[in-house]
Amino acid sequence: MLQIEGLATAYGKIEALKGVSLSAQAGQVTCLLGPNGAGKTTLMMTVAGILKPKAGSIRFEGEELVGKSSADIVARGLALVPENRLVFPALTVRENLQAGAFRRRDRTAIRDDIDRMFVRFPRLKERVDQMAGTLSGGEQQMLAVARALMSRPRLLLMDEPSVGLAPLVVAEIFQIIRQLHSEGVSIFLVEQNAHMALKVAQQFYLMEQGRVSFSGTPGEMSSDDVIQRAYLGQRRAA
Repeated sequence: MLQIEGLATAYGKIEALKGVSLSAQAGQVTCLLGPNGAGKTTLMMTVAGILKPKAGSIRFEGEELVGKSSADIVARGLALVPENRLVFPALTVRENLQAGAFRRRDRTAIRDDIDRMFVRFPRLKERVDQMAGTLSGGEQQMLAVARALMSRPRLLLMDEPSVGLAPLVVAEIFQIIRQLHSEGVSIFLVEQNAHMALKVAQQFYLMEQGRVSFSGTPGEMSSDDVIQRAYLGQRRAA
């Protein structure tokens, strides 16, 4: 579904991605782990067309995305839930959802989809006319997910959806991820909470210093000593 080959992205002379190659399969939750500064967000922003790579290929369902605008990439079926939510704080909940459908012209279907978002996220319905900037962190995360879903993506990119949220809210967000996956939504997830990621993902990659250093299944990921020590809080007995 998504095939990334030799991707290199830089901030000036600083190389953030150094020849990254990975793939995300249709119908799966693919998870990218890694410490702060590893390049995970840079990768997501490059796939979404926000950053331009200096080398490499990003193919979605066989079509090259490098050189396409962010709006074109959304129209082709990818939507990003960015790190730190980044909802539009001065717009209402409803207006944020409408913004997520900016490429669509089917107004009746857009209204129907907004109603579906309120069924999926009842707290958003309670705050429909409230400014997004006044919502709690968990509510803003739900709004960011709902806004992305308004474009009807075939692949949902989620960048650190649990960051900065209380444990109970994190559990709720991951329940939403499980539900979306059960409904057939393919998800490419960047996450640092490996405990929770192990419960939802079918394929894992580990990124360190701008490179992919590991790929494997949940079983392979949890049995790898380096990743256990780094991400699961386990230590080898002395």
